[in-house]
Amino acid sequence: MIDLTIAALAEYAVNCGLIPEEERIYSINLLLEVLKKDDYTEPEETEKVKEKAGDLEALLRELCDHAFENGLIEENSVAYRDLFDTKVMNCFVPRPAEVIRRFREEYAKSPKEATDYYYKLSQDSDYIRTYRIKKDIKWVYKSEYADIDITINLAKPEKDPKAIAAAGRAKQSGYPKCQLCMENEGYAGRLDHPARENHRIIPVKICGEDWGFQYSPYVYYNEHCILLNSRHVPMVINKSAFEKLFDFLRQFPHYIIISNADLPIVGGSILSHEHFQGGNYEFPIARAKEDRHFTIKGYEDVETMTVFWPLSVIRIRGKDAARLVSLADHILGKWRAYTDEEAFILAETDGTPHNTITPIARRKGEFYELDLTLRNNITTPERPLGVYHPRNEYHHIKKENIGGIEVMGLAILPSRLKTELSRLSEFILSGKDIRSDEMLEKHADWVEEFLPRYEGKVNAQTIDGILRDEVGKVFVGVLEDAGVFKNDEKGRAFFKRFTDSL
Repeated sequence: MIDLTIAALAEYAVNCGLIPEEERIYSINLLLEVLKKDDYTEPEETEKVKEKAGDLEALLRELCDHAFENGLIEENSVAYRDLFDTKVMNCFVPRPAEVIRRFREEYAKSPKEATDYYYKLSQDSDYIRTYRIKKDIKWVYKSEYADIDITINLAKPEKDPKAIAAAGRAKQSGYPKCQLCMENEGYAGRLDHPARENHRIIPVKICGEDWGFQYSPYVYYNEHCILLNSRHVPMVINKSAFEKLFDFLRQFPHYIIISNADLPIVGGSILSHEHFQGGNYEFPIARAKEDRHFTIKGYEDVETMTVFWPLSVIRIRGKDAARLVSLADHILGKWRAYTDEEAFILAETDGTPHNTITPIARRKGEFYELDLTLRNNITTPERPLGVYHPRNEYHHIKKENIGGIEVMGLAILPSRLKTELSRLSEFILSGKDIRSDEMLEKHADWVEEFLPRYEGKVNAQTIDGILRDEVGKVFVGVLEDAGVFKNDEKGRAFFKRFTDSL
C-alpha cells in the first residue's frame, strides 16, 4: 500500500514540474531513505497511481501515518508531522541553484513570469500548504472607509501542548537566528522552529546590497512575499528604507511593498531582522478616498494628500521615485520629532522614542505612490499595551499588535474565532446564557451591546451574517484605535496642525 503512495507522490512531482521524468527513480530512492525503507516495488495499477497523484494532502497524510506506525515520528501531532512531511517533499524539490537559474530565465521574459514560476513552485513543493490556506475563512465588511477584507487565519497550525513541552525540554539553539534568516533555506527544523527543507530563496540586489526574496508560507493574501536582508540586522525606518522600497518596485512593478513599523507595540513584526512584505494584491487602503490635498514647500512637484482611513495616512504621488524618497524622509524626520500634548502625541518620554511610520509603496501606471501611516507606541498606566493599540473591549476579537497588513485593511484574526463564532451563533439562537460558557463569556458584553439592534431579525439564516458584520465593525474600531489623529472634528484639526508644520 505504501509503495502505491510513494509512486503517486513521484507522479505528482513529475506532473507539476517539480522534477523531470529523468529524476523519478532518483527521487523515489531519496524518499525510501527518509522512510527507512530498503525495498520498493513499482505498482502495476497505473490508473490508481494517477488518481492518487491529484491529492497531495492525502499522500502526505498517508506517509506520515506510515512513519508514525513505524516509529519514525515520535508523536502523532501536527508539529511532528510537519517536520516529517517537509523532509519528504524535499526529495522532490529542485536544488537552490536550479530554482535561481529558472527564476532568472523567466525574469528575462518579464518580472511577472518569474514570480508566477516561483509562486507555483512554492505551492507545488508544499512550502505553501495550499490545502490549509483554502480553509481560511474570508469575507468583506462594507465600512465607511472602504470594503474591508476580514480573514480568520487557519493556515498556521497551533502548537499542541505536548510539542510545546518537548520544545521547552530540548537543547536551545541559536541557529538560524530567526525565521527570516537566509540560513532557513533547507533547514530541517525542530519543535520550536519550522522545517524549511522544501524552501528556496531567490537572491536579489536591493540598493546594491544582498537580499533574499521568498513567499510567506502562510500567504495572508495573493502572492504574499517577503523581502529579507541577507544579514541579521534590525529593522529601521529611514531614508534608506524608502529607497529600498522603490528599488524593489523598480524590479517588480506588479507588486506592492510595505514595511512594518520599527518600534514595538505598533507592529506585528520581527523587529530583529530587516525585512519588507509585498505581493500581488490590491488592499482596501488603495481604494480609500483621497481626502485633503495640500502642498509642502520645496515639494510642489509631488502630489500630497491625506487619506480617509481609520489610521492617519499621508499619501504622496509622483513619477520621480527619488523625489518621493526625499519627501518621505522629510515627513519622517518631522514626525519623529513631533509633539502635540493637546493631541496626546509625544515624540519621546524619558529618552524613549514613540513616533514612527508604516510605509506602503505601489505603482500606479507611470506614477509611484507612497502611503505614510503615522504610528505612536506610547503607553499609560490605563493603557499598558499602548494608547494607540486595540482597547480592552476589543480583545475578545483582536488583541495582537496592528502590523502593516492590517494597516492596509486586511484583518488577520485568530483561528479560535472559527469555533467561538460557530458556538456563539448556537447560544444566541437558543437563548442560552453566554456568560455561563467558559469559551464564550469574553464575548458576552459585545453580544449584549449589538443584539438589540437586530430585534426580530435574528434567525438561522441571518445569524452568521450578523456576527460577521459585527466582527468587521470591531476590526474597524481596532484600526481607529491605532489612528493617532481621530476621524472627528478635533482629530482632523490636530492632523492638519501636523501637516501644516511640514
